[in-house]
Amino acid sequence: MKQTLPNPLYYLSNFQTVLDWVSERYDDILIPEERCFIADFGNLPQASQALYVRMVMRKGDYFRQSKLSYPEIGDIHQAMLPLLKTGWINPDPILTLDQLFELLQKPEIVAAFSLTGPHKQLRKAEQLDYLRSISNEPKLFSAWYPLSTESVVHIKNKALCDRLRLIFFGNWHQDWSEFVLSDLGIYRYEAISFSMESRGFQTRRDVEDYIDLQVCRELFHAEEPIALVLERLAKVHIENDWINRRRDKLLFQLGQQAEKQKDWDQALAVYVMSRYPGARLRIIRVLEKAGQSAAALQRLNEALNAPESDAELQQLQLSAPRLNRKLGHQKPVTPPIAKLDIIELRLPYPEVPFYVEGVVKNQLTQENAPVYYVENTLINSLFGLLCWSAIFKPIPGAFFHPFHRGPVDLTSADFHSRRLNDFAACLAQLDSDDYLITIRHTYQAKLGIQSPFVFWGALDEDLLNLALTCIPAQHLRHWFQRILSDIKANRNGFPDLIQFWPNDRRYNMIEVKGPGDRLQDNQQRLIDYCALHQMPISVCYLDWLEDSP
Repeated sequence: MKQTLPNPLYYLSNFQTVLDWVSERYDDILIPEERCFIADFGNLPQASQALYVRMVMRKGDYFRQSKLSYPEIGDIHQAMLPLLKTGWINPDPILTLDQLFELLQKPEIVAAFSLTGPHKQLRKAEQLDYLRSISNEPKLFSAWYPLSTESVVHIKNKALCDRLRLIFFGNWHQDWSEFVLSDLGIYRYEAISFSMESRGFQTRRDVEDYIDLQVCRELFHAEEPIALVLERLAKVHIENDWINRRRDKLLFQLGQQAEKQKDWDQALAVYVMSRYPGARLRIIRVLEKAGQSAAALQRLNEALNAPESDAELQQLQLSAPRLNRKLGHQKPVTPPIAKLDIIELRLPYPEVPFYVEGVVKNQLTQENAPVYYVENTLINSLFGLLCWSAIFKPIPGAFFHPFHRGPVDLTSADFHSRRLNDFAACLAQLDSDDYLITIRHTYQAKLGIQSPFVFWGALDEDLLNLALTCIPAQHLRHWFQRILSDIKANRNGFPDLIQFWPNDRRYNMIEVKGPGDRLQDNQQRLIDYCALHQMPISVCYLDWLEDSP
C-alpha cells in the first residue's frame, strides 16, 4: 500500500525549509541573485509557489502545460501567471529539434512536420535523423508546432535552486526525496545540535570550488581525455579540507585511469599530486611498471618506516621481495603468517538454491551453539552502539544538515584524533559492566535511526544478548580499536559467521571459503590481528562430495 503524507503541499513545506535554513545559516555567502530569489519566492501566492516547486523537483527543464496537473494546486493557468511576471518561467521557449522530440509524441511530430508516405511510418528515432538533415535550427515551440492547442513552459533558473540544494546538503547526490523519506518515517536521522561553525561551506569560494570540482568529475565519468580533466582541475584552488579530500579522490581515480592506459608518466604525475589513501602504493607500483625499480624500492623503504595503515603495510611487505629480487638484493625477512584454525567440510551438493555461508551455518549449528551469518554487521553494530555519542558529536565540519547518516569526515585521517577524548571515554566503559548498559540503552533509544555502523536489520535482541554474553570486553576493545585505526579499511573483511556457546560464555568467528575460493588480503590481515590478540577465528573450507553433481 502506497504511503501518503497528511499535508498535500509537503513538497512546498520541504522546499521552504531549505530556503529558510540556507537564508539563516549561509546568508553571508549567498550572491544577490540567490537572496532576491528567496525573497521573491516568499511573496508569491501559495499556488504559484507550489507549481514552481513541482517543476523544480521534476526531471528536466521543459514541461508541457497539460502534464502539470495537481489537485492541490487547482487552476494551473492562474498559478502560472505570477510566475511569468518573475521572469523565472518562459511560456514559449526556443527549442532545438532534439528537445522538441523529447516533448512530442509521434502523431504530433507527424502533424507538426506534415510527414507523409514513408517518413510517416519511420520510427521516432529515424524521423529525428531525417528531420535533422532538413530543419535543425532552434525555434520557438509555437513556430515548431503552430497547430498545437497547448504550450510548453521552460523553468529558467533551476540551476539556482540546485545551488541552494547543494549549499543545504553539502553534496549533489542528496535530493528533495530525503525529506519525503524522512517524513514517511522510512529514514530516521540522529538529531544534531548545529552551530554556525557546522557548515559545509564557509565562503562563497567553497561553493564555486565544489561546483568546479563536480564539473571535473563529470568530465572524468564522461571519459574525456585525462589531460583535459587535469587542465580544468588545475584552475581549481581549494582551501576547504573536506572538498580537498574529494579532489584527492578524483586525482587518484585519474591516476588509475592513466595506469589502465599504460601511461606511466601521466599516472605518476597524477598520483604524486594526490593525498588519497593508497596513492603512495600506486606510485611505487607505477615506478616498478615503468622500469624504475630502484626508485620504487627507495620509496617502498621510506613507506615501510611510516606506513599509513595496516593495509598499506601488508601490500608493502608483499612487494618488497619482488623488488629486491629484481635488483639482486637479499630477500627481506617477511613476517610469519598466523597459523590458521581450519575447519574442513565435505558435503553433498544441495538440491535447492543455496549460498555457501548458509550451508556451513546450517551444518555447524548445534542446539546449544547457534551460528549466525553476520559478516560485517555485528562488530560494527556493537561499536556503533557503544560509541554513538562520539560518532555523532556535532563538531565543526562534521554535520551540515539534518539528514546525515554519519559525520562527513568519517573516513578522513583525523576522524579519531578530532574526537580522541570522546572515544576514549566510550571505550573506558569496557573496563566495567557499564558498556553493557550503554549498548543496550542505545539499542532501545536509537532503534532504526540511520548510522554508518549499526545494521538494524541484522541485529535483533537475541543476537545482541548472545554477543554481549559470549564476547569478552577485552576482545570488543581490540575490535573497536582496530576499526578506529582505519575506518575505511577495517569496517570490512569480518568473517562470515559467528558461533556462540552461551553456557561457556565463548564464541568463534568463521570465515567461509567455497570450492576454489581463497582468503583476501583484508581477511588475512584480520586473521593476523586475531592471532596477535588471541581472539578465536577459524577458516572453513567447504567442498562437495565427489558424487555430487
